[in-house]
Amino acid sequence: MKKWALVTGATAGIGESFTRLLGAKGFNLVLVARDETRLHERAAGLKENFGAESVVIVADLATEVGCAKVEDYIRANEIEVLINNAGFGINKAFTMSDLAKEEEVLKVLVRTPMRLMHVALPAMKERNSGVIINVSSVASFIAGGAYSAAKAYLTVLSESLSTELSATNIKVSALCPGFTRTEFHQRGRMKMAGLPNFMWLNSDVLVAKAWKNAISGKPVSIPGWQYKTLVGIISLVPRSVVRRLGMNSRVKKR
Repeated sequence: MKKWALVTGATAGIGESFTRLLGAKGFNLVLVARDETRLHERAAGLKENFGAESVVIVADLATEVGCAKVEDYIRANEIEVLINNAGFGINKAFTMSDLAKEEEVLKVLVRTPMRLMHVALPAMKERNSGVIINVSSVASFIAGGAYSAAKAYLTVLSESLSTELSATNIKVSALCPGFTRTEFHQRGRMKMAGLPNFMWLNSDVLVAKAWKNAISGKPVSIPGWQYKTLVGIISLVPRSVVRRLGMNSRVKKR
């Protein structure tokens, strides 16, 4: 019998890549996003290409109703893999941004993955199996506004849970990509024309690496030599330099 994987933000970008990787590995999928039409298109593609069954959950994860809808499904069904991928950023300094939008970022990037993990983990612990991948960002290592702060929460919580569950067969890992060719920057109205081509990552490649790292028990996955180098430099330079780097780059790293 096939096991089930749940992916938030499943219709595009990194989430869509995860659905195909998991479908190819023999999982059925629970697909979560706001766009019902695209969700059903994704489900049809997974069925055609991999023979995977899909359950579609239309939910806005910035809302209490949307978050609770996914929580309720996890409570009632056995989920072997949880991919917390849904996210967005706003391309404004904190003091210039809209408060309601800042709260939406916090709810989608912090509250929802925290609650979905809190609901999924008891059942995973009971059967001593499961995989959770939280799609964080290289931005979690710098000081780039509320987005970086939210992603830092996700990275650190993933590391903590990986340690807490190290004696079990449950794997928790944070995927921390840099700039990736997805719809993310377009939706956030971020101008990316000046970024060199070598800084862009391919979502299928980084997702495959993230899965391999998670299964091997690696708590943090940083795809791409360019971003491994960047994080290495960040760990060595004074924090004052890191803060300036964050403030000078107001572009979200996903």
